[in-house]
Amino acid sequence: MPNPLSKLIPYVVGEFPKPFLNLYEKMVIPKDTNGKTIKESLWKAYEFGTVRHQGQKRRSGKPYFGDHCLQVANILAKWKMDHITVMAGLLHDTLEDTDTTLKDLENCFGEDITRLVDGVTKLGNIEFSNQQEKQAENFMKLLLSVAKDLRVIIIKFADRLHNMQTIEYMSKLKQRQIARETNDIYVPLAHRLGMASVKWELEDWVLQTLHKKSHLEIDSKLKSTNRQRSRYINQVISPIKEELKKYQIQVDIYGRPKSHSSIYRKMIARGKTFEEIYDLFAIRIVVEKVEQCYLTLGIIHQVYSPIQERFKDFIAMPKSNGYQSIHTTLIGPRGHMVEIQIRTREMEQTAEIGVAAHWRYKEGKTVSADLDSNVKWLRELVTILQNEFSDPKEFMNLLKIDLFDDEIFVFTPKGDLIQLPLNACPIDFAFQIHSQVGLSCLGAKVNHKVVPLNTILKNGDMVEILTSKNQQPSYGWLKFVTTSKARTNISRFLWRIEKKESVKIGTDILERTLRKLKQFKLLKTIKESYEICGYKSTEALLGAIGNGSITVRNIFKKIRSLNENVLEEAKEESTENFIDFARSSAKGIKLQGIKNLMVNFGKCCSPIPGDDMIGFITRGRGITVHQTSCKSLPLLSEDSDRLIPVEWDVSRKDLFAVQIKIVCEDRKGRLKEMTECIAGENINITSVDAKVKDGVGISLFVIKVNNLRQLDRLIRKLNKIDGIDYVERTG
Repeated sequence: MPNPLSKLIPYVVGEFPKPFLNLYEKMVIPKDTNGKTIKESLWKAYEFGTVRHQGQKRRSGKPYFGDHCLQVANILAKWKMDHITVMAGLLHDTLEDTDTTLKDLENCFGEDITRLVDGVTKLGNIEFSNQQEKQAENFMKLLLSVAKDLRVIIIKFADRLHNMQTIEYMSKLKQRQIARETNDIYVPLAHRLGMASVKWELEDWVLQTLHKKSHLEIDSKLKSTNRQRSRYINQVISPIKEELKKYQIQVDIYGRPKSHSSIYRKMIARGKTFEEIYDLFAIRIVVEKVEQCYLTLGIIHQVYSPIQERFKDFIAMPKSNGYQSIHTTLIGPRGHMVEIQIRTREMEQTAEIGVAAHWRYKEGKTVSADLDSNVKWLRELVTILQNEFSDPKEFMNLLKIDLFDDEIFVFTPKGDLIQLPLNACPIDFAFQIHSQVGLSCLGAKVNHKVVPLNTILKNGDMVEILTSKNQQPSYGWLKFVTTSKARTNISRFLWRIEKKESVKIGTDILERTLRKLKQFKLLKTIKESYEICGYKSTEALLGAIGNGSITVRNIFKKIRSLNENVLEEAKEESTENFIDFARSSAKGIKLQGIKNLMVNFGKCCSPIPGDDMIGFITRGRGITVHQTSCKSLPLLSEDSDRLIPVEWDVSRKDLFAVQIKIVCEDRKGRLKEMTECIAGENINITSVDAKVKDGVGISLFVIKVNNLRQLDRLIRKLNKIDGIDYVERTG
């Protein structure tokens, strides 16, 4: 319980504790607001946290509240956050590390602060199967809280920043774990939220933790070259200042060294030493008004020659995180390239602390009109979390994918501006317009020309999407899409189809196996035993049987003890011909009562009618059909449970792709002889790859045939051509 006498301490003794006063002095008190009331509220939180954390110490041996909670609040005050957020910073660990309850917080501080503290608090009293799942669940909770109040993530950044500043007291293993998590999640998240100063500091702490030797070397060389660098910066700035004075433009102009991590990345990416990296700093010019940015740009270009391809106007086209500035690279003294950034004071504030700048007070009100537009991507990510497809492991992958660094700007046919990540393709663009446009995307036009769907878009492209009601996403799309919105919608669509098909296959496998074993009475028992087998529902268990994740034999082992004969029969049953099926897009496989199943032909052996073949239940991709002699088929008994016989069911019109290899003596007209022979058999050639080495010609033909008989007949005729060494089918 809080000590009631502590409330009187400042008034009896005559002064507040010095650490508290230092915190209060850093805060920005909005106009028309009673500073005394805010001071009293802040003291209440300070006193509450001090009492609740009393006796707790950090690994450094220092008091927990004074060394961590108070420092987190100081960081928030430095970022000019409102007093509610600073109070939540003081209390952010009370739920996790003390016996304080949500009700205690709400009774003392109200719903607003309680919601912020709860949003920052990690999940407790829940058993997780592994560390990755625990990490994912915590981030899911964090981002769901952010959807309600963005200040949650700002408090979390202050917490993580101070933890990184004091990471030296942790064990080496823990240091590396925390540093990797910071690098994978918090650094790119800070970038997406426009918190550049936080990003740079976190990156430097990560570098110092994971690559300490490299950090020390860069730090040493930066210090040793500091005087030389300062001299060069002044040499660049002086003529610019003189020109700006003529136009009576009031500016702040200074050189800012690049962060240690930024220099390290350049060294690794370019394969160069520290001495070979010239852009170790950037010059920043801060003006009062937007129009002065463009006037300053023109003046600078009169002083130094600009590099046209390295000019970027983020004022006209702001980044998705709200960042605005003009970047131009010039040829400075001694022929070195110098980057100059031009922005207003307001843009400077936003560039440094990003979304936190939107919570600054102005005339007693918060400036947050553009807040939602700056974090639109985050709202979309939260929507993804709330759908049925959500999975902790998949979420972590999506989070990393969506936190991209670089952006491009493309246009719709109506002239609307769309922001996309670097290397985005037309499918990413389609999903950015609307999920239904993406799902029915048939083709695309870029700058009025039809292009493949995997075309990489560039800045300024005009993109038009062609749609069709009959079009559906394919697994191939996942290989080249970049945005989490596109990847999630495609994966969700395919997952639903796959899930439905897997349940059909699993139900059929289970029922046929039980009938064969004369154990059909166990059907209900097995369906109800999904929890014993580690699944959330009967449907999930049947789907796992269908996609090969678990076999009926494994289920028997888990739910009851059967004698070896029954187990052996279950093993044999898995290879009985109980499924002959087809998918409409994969013609040629006989269908018996099950429609719209996923079937693929193995690229390793490319079976055609006439080949002996067998189906293999792949994990998450339906059935893959192979030749029985294919070396890619599993030999282990565990995987053999997933082999099922299939049969051909083709018409004379169905064609199948086959590759043949022809080795022959090289001479003039040889290719013509081979192609005429193939055409004489009424066989279409899809592609040809011919090479000659040391007088020996090797040709690879991809042809379309009806069946094995037609292919054998062609091979015999090709072998009769004079000078051909041999012909073989490859796969």
